[in-house]
Amino acid sequence: MKHLTINDFDTEIASGKVLVDFWAQWCGPCKMLAPILDELEAECADVKICKVNVDESPELAKRFGVMSIPTLILFKDGKAVDKSVGLVDLESLKEFVI
Repeated sequence: MKHLTINDFDTEIASGKVLVDFWAQWCGPCKMLAPILDELEAECADVKICKVNVDESPELAKRFGVMSIPTLILFKDGKAVDKSVGLVDLESLKEFVI
């Protein structure tokens, strides 16, 4: 799972389906979501999964209106198409990225 910064964000989301997890090290629900994202990555090869640490890249969180974490934003060919806030289970995530 690639960790994105302001320097590589736009390049990484430019093509295909990309799910971006906006998270923080101190966030309990974010830690609980991490293994679920690992499972999703293993099962859904057509979706690239990336992470943005909101403490290290606050400008990206602001750019996409992230007010609570974890926030998942699904991008298709560089455009944000859907958003999910809070902890979700694997089945819900699969439906989210389809």
